[in-house]
Parts: sequence; structure tokens; C-alpha cells
Amino acid sequence: MTGVSTEDNGDGDPRRTIELLWGVSAPPKRGPKPKLATADVVRAAIALADADGIDAVTIRRVAEQLGVSPMSLYTYVPGRAELLDLMIDHAHGELPVPEPNGWRETLTAIAEAQWELFHRHPWLLQVTTSRSALGPHSFAKYEHELRAVEGIGLDDIEMDAVVSLVTGLVRTTARSSLDNARLVRTSGMTDAQWWERAAPVLAGIPAADAAHYPISSRVGTAAGQAHDAAENPAYTFRFGLTRILDGIELLVDARRSEPQRRE
Repeated sequence: MTGVSTEDNGDGDPRRTIELLWGVSAPPKRGPKPKLATADVVRAAIALADADGIDAVTIRRVAEQLGVSPMSLYTYVPGRAELLDLMIDHAHGELPVPEPNGWRETLTAIAEAQWELFHRHPWLLQVTTSRSALGPHSFAKYEHELRAVEGIGLDDIEMDAVVSLVTGLVRTTARSSLDNARLVRTSGMTDAQWWERAAPVLAGIPAADAAHYPISSRVGTAAGQAHDAAENPAYTFRFGLTRILDGIELLVDARRSEPQRRE
């Protein structure tokens, strides 16, 4: 990500956005055939966001990429807010349909695919998710997530919470991963190089001596040596995912044993 600003999706005209997402066409108009399709506009906007972050996506910049006037772009999308929802849904369409292979394995595959999606399209992490893009690909994403835990012993509210736990972990750790990569690019130093500069200065400050912070010193040293960095978001992602799945499995096992205890 080239920037860290956050955008709110769902700010556009809901009716027009949903019509665009689901391909509900307006009555044909007389006149020359349009030069572009809405999908062309969405792909150009995604290419801009991939390269320069979500702030780069303006009607003017997208029009320049397509070689048309900014005013002509409004033929395809009412504005930037609606375009953002179209971009999100289009990106969700890249997610593969998970193979049914046990609920743990399926949730793991879903999480890994989303981790990769965020790294292909970092701008997705610059968009709030409280209002989902109500398009076919976003609906399919949620359906596949829920299907992974359908019938394992959770009620509907718990199923939704499990999905939120897993996708929230992916989102948080992917953001850390991309933030770390951006910091390396902008600073020109790896974590190891930065620490080589900082450590001698810190060692000369008596109040920062390891004796004053024994636990953090011990754990920080062990983690730094293991990861060759202050943190490893990929490790945290997979460690956290396993722990979440372990907790769900305990709950599911407890539910399955309840009838036996009542008997």
C-alpha cells in the first residue's frame, strides 16, 4: 500500500449500485454504441488502486487510463462511491470456490485465499467493511464461508461469528504484513538493518537495560532471532488461525457430547 488512508464503501446510491453490481440494465438508448463496458471501467480503477493505492482512484484518473473524457465515464458509473463497490465485488470474484474437505481444512483454504487476495490488492485493506458490497461475488464469498461450517453443530449466530473471527484475523495480519513491506520500501532498511543501527544507541541508555525489562527482553530477542524481524505477520496469521480453529473444534466437540451427557 502506498498510503494508509481509509475509505468508506457503501456511500453511493444503493439502488444504482446494486443495479450495476447485478447487471440490471437500463432501457437501451438511441445513438452510437458505447465505447466501453462498465467492467472496463472497474478493471482500470483496480489497476490504478493496485499501483498507487485507493486515493489514486478518481473519475479523472480512471478516464485518463481509458482514454476518454471524465464526463463520459458517468455513462457507466454514477460516481466514485459506486465505483468503489464495484471494485470490491470484482476483487471478491477472484476468490476460488473452496473444495469441501472437512470444515477445518475448508476454512483454512478460505483464509489462505483471502490472505493472498489482500496481498494482490492491498487497497482492499484501505476500505471499511461494515457495509458489504452487495454484489454477486461478495454474496458468494459469504456463502462459501458459511458453508464451510454448515451442519457442524453451531447455530446461525455462531456461524456468522466464526466467519467474522477468521476473516478479521486475515484482514488484521495482512495489514501488518503490507505495512511492514511498505516501511521497508520507504525507509530503505530491513528490520535487521534498522535494529543494527538502533541497538547500539539503546545499549548506551542505562534505563533501557534488559535487567529492567527481563521478560520483554527475553521474548523479544527470541522472536527477533526466529523471524529476523520485530514481527512476522505470516506466522501470526497461521498461528492465530490454528488457535481459532482449535477453539471452534472444542465448542463443536462439546456440543456433540451434550446429548450423551443428558442420556
